[in-house]
Amino acid sequence: MSALDKATPAKKAPEKKAPGIRQTMSDLHIWAGLLVGWLLYAMFLTGTVAYFRDETSQWMRPELPHQAQVPDPAVVAQRMVGTLSRLAPDSPQWSFGLPDERNNVANAFWRNPKATSGRGFEDATFDPATGAKVAARDTLGGEFFYRFHFNFHYIPVIWGRWLAGLCAMFMLVAIVSGVITHKKIFIDFFTFRWGKGQRSWLDAHNALSVFGLPFHLMITYSGLVTLMFLYMPWSSDLAFKTPVERRALTAEISAFLPPAKPTGQRAELAPMAGMVQQAQQRWGHDNISRVVVTNPGDAAAQVVVVRGDVQRATHSPQYMVFEGATGKLDRIKDKTGAAAQTRGVLYALHLGRFADMPLRWLYFLVSLAGTAMVGTGLVLWTVKRRAKLPDPAKPYFGFRLVERLNIAAIAGLSIAMAGMLWANRLLPLDMAERSAWEIHVFFIVWGLTLLWAMARPAKRAWIDLLWAATAALALLPLVNALTTERPLWRSIAQGDWVFAGLELTLLALAALHAYLAVRTARHQPKARPVRKAAAVATLHAGEAS
Repeated sequence: MSALDKATPAKKAPEKKAPGIRQTMSDLHIWAGLLVGWLLYAMFLTGTVAYFRDETSQWMRPELPHQAQVPDPAVVAQRMVGTLSRLAPDSPQWSFGLPDERNNVANAFWRNPKATSGRGFEDATFDPATGAKVAARDTLGGEFFYRFHFNFHYIPVIWGRWLAGLCAMFMLVAIVSGVITHKKIFIDFFTFRWGKGQRSWLDAHNALSVFGLPFHLMITYSGLVTLMFLYMPWSSDLAFKTPVERRALTAEISAFLPPAKPTGQRAELAPMAGMVQQAQQRWGHDNISRVVVTNPGDAAAQVVVVRGDVQRATHSPQYMVFEGATGKLDRIKDKTGAAAQTRGVLYALHLGRFADMPLRWLYFLVSLAGTAMVGTGLVLWTVKRRAKLPDPAKPYFGFRLVERLNIAAIAGLSIAMAGMLWANRLLPLDMAERSAWEIHVFFIVWGLTLLWAMARPAKRAWIDLLWAATAALALLPLVNALTTERPLWRSIAQGDWVFAGLELTLLALAALHAYLAVRTARHQPKARPVRKAAAVATLHAGEAS
């Protein structure tokens, strides 16, 4: 070492710069979205379909005729009282929902005092025209998709709701961190570059995120609010300690009032039609949602007539309470406190039950964009990391697992949902536990798509399953025409837009999947650019030789 070298102090290695807030938020956004992304995608898609759950339920019970006009709720209520008096005369509580313009059946549940397990609830679906149990195939209809999006299935309901809440919290974190990460997110909304690989996926993800950003924030936060007493029960437990206070809380947020103690003295119910007609005069002829009868047949019977959601952007209960034995109006509940009203508004915004048909379609489309936002985020994770693999043809296990789960979660879920509709049409009508087997088919098909994705090369698996989803969706109207007396052309001719609208939507979704299959088949990944250092080394090696 020379004297000059000894005299010159050694340079310190540059200190590693700590990641900034945007990089930190980017990492948080990526992992918050990925860890629960597959469940979030399923929650978003089934929740999107649930905005038309009543229409889906009608399509899945083709034996019930098209409802040209809504039957008089007062007449149906009187008919239901007669039916339940014969079916459950000893029950301490009846509750039945009345048909409306979107629902052509009456749904009822009641307590069975002789039940030996559980809470003793039983339920059934009834034809409003006769009051008899529906002579239709056994199915949960669109209710399954609604329940699945926050309860899941095959696990206890309480666990499913906790899991859904965890996913919603991760979604909320992903939304906020995504906004912080993308400083040009609103500019990027107007920029889309086709055929640019990772850049195109990022542009699609940004555009879909910004398009429905207020909706995505609202739907995620309000979803947590709907189950706030499950996730954070401590405030209500501290504020409402006595039984009287708890009953007051129940009355504020629910139309299910604690029943009075039965007297043991028999008394027939007053005419139900008259009570419902009083509610109709106050809220509108077709704006009665539900009737709850406690202690039927007893002198202490109580009848609660609940207002519907038409033109009412709140889920806070409004109801009229009648003395069951006399039919006398006892009290009216049509106002709530500020806290309960805030909860009710957020609840209503999440469910969208107040929406008319154009607004319901807007809910559906923006929610579908949210589903695509989650899906493009999952795909972007693999696209971004595939470019950095030493050998893209031989990815490591973790990458391969995420890629296959993406394929099954996105393309496979479409096939599974269509498979359930196929099962609705093809399973024997007298099959035992038929509605349960429709759901089993859903999960069996979904599981098979995962096995297919694991067995095939990734691109080939995407193409196969997208085309399978296309066929499964596009052929459903044909299957319906062959198995029922309500084909698409007849539904259009008769103005039955519940059947026709659902099947036209299936065809539109089939076209979307076909488009994605074609785009995937035509996509050619760009060759990785040769790094400058590697190119120089190759050049020197050539000169040396």
